[in-house]
Amino acid sequence: QVQLVESGGGLVQAGDSLRLSCTASGRAFSSYTMGWFRQAPGKEREAVAVIPWTGIGLTYADSVKGRFTISRDNAKNTVSLQMNSLKPEDTAVYFCAATNRRSNYYSSDSYGYWGQGTQVTVSS
Repeated sequence: QVQLVESGGGLVQAGDSLRLSCTASGRAFSSYTMGWFRQAPGKEREAVAVIPWTGIGLTYADSVKGRFTISRDNAKNTVSLQMNSLKPEDTAVYFCAATNRRSNYYSSDSYGYWGQGTQVTVSS
């Protein structure tokens, strides 16, 4: 069982940066693949970035490549999302999620543990 709590959201202007953090409680954090997802009003939840439990093979949505960076600190049970050059279209609720599955990391259906979400709003 894993409990996830996100922090770091807020209201920023286009071009600014934000860093989201997700702290996990529970056992064996290092064995979980972690993902950041987002959901904008009226849209489906989409994967933004994934960091496998091995730390190898980070994956990003095309829309955020080169701007967002996902990282994890297994000693602190945290996963972070550094978001640079933010755009108004990045506005959404961002969710941290965890899975102990070993494939299909980019599907939200693969994740059994979710945080409550944190709002990111980017004004133009």
